[in-house]
Amino acid sequence: MERVCFLLKVKNDRLEEYKERHQAVWPEMLDALRETGWRNYSLFLRDDGLLVGYLETADFQQARDAMAARDVNARWQREMAPFFEELEGRRPDEGLLRLEEVFHLD
Repeated sequence: MERVCFLLKVKNDRLEEYKERHQAVWPEMLDALRETGWRNYSLFLRDDGLLVGYLETADFQQARDAMAARDVNARWQREMAPFFEELEGRRPDEGLLRLEEVFHLD
């Protein structure tokens, strides 16, 4: 199992709306994440907009590619893109900064 942690930066003036949107993630988006191997997926948001994502998957690149092929993902990414800083024309799922795992207790 591959453990993945990543960072993005939510715009300060969009923090509350970003949190609200994630209280009502589209059911078809949730299904797509599950079907493409995203497990134990969590997002954590600091009050300055730093977003930390964590998930477990058998193969992260394969899981990303499978999501990228889904129409629901394209629609979700278009809706979420305005919430983020420094994407430089990329979708949020393309602009995430993956962190290197340096320690795991188990």
